Amino acid sequence: MSGSMVGVNTLVPNRLVALTAAENAIPEFSGYVNVQREVKIGNHSRIDLLLSDGDHRRCYVEIKNSTLVDRDTAFFPDAVTSRGLKHLQELQSLVSDNQRCAMFYFIQRMDARVFKPADHIDPAYGKALRRAAAGGVEMLAYDVHIDLNGIRLRRKVPIKL
Repeated sequence: MSGSMVGVNTLVPNRLVALTAAENAIPEFSGYVNVQREVKIGNHSRIDLLLSDGDHRRCYVEIKNSTLVDRDTAFFPDAVTSRGLKHLQELQSLVSDNQRCAMFYFIQRMDARVFKPADHIDPAYGKALRRAAAGGVEMLAYDVHIDLNGIRLRRKVPIKL
């Protein structure tokens, strides 16, 4: 869809995913009753969300904002990201400790049909993303419906690694 509006507020992805998860409106995260934001993990890091069900079932979620789209493909990152690389490594470590973890790519526009890592911008991130996925970190990408009245999650977008 050419001419798609693009959300530029970087606070929206974490807030909207947390709210939508709390409403049990993201099928992959259904059944969790508690949503905590900015949860400390390790010595010097925070993860965007911790979902829990009260019975020791947890899911750690890191959310990344994607606004770069070229020829119907959404990409992340749009610049080299050592911080993003660190988050992937932390999620892999949590998965190694038998924790459920997910990367959530929030495509803040409506014209993407597929999501891919931006190997042409940050090949190290792309390599780490594939390693994390192979190691058990779940990968999700959702786009939004955005107009002058608001923004909401719209649909799951396929990921091509």
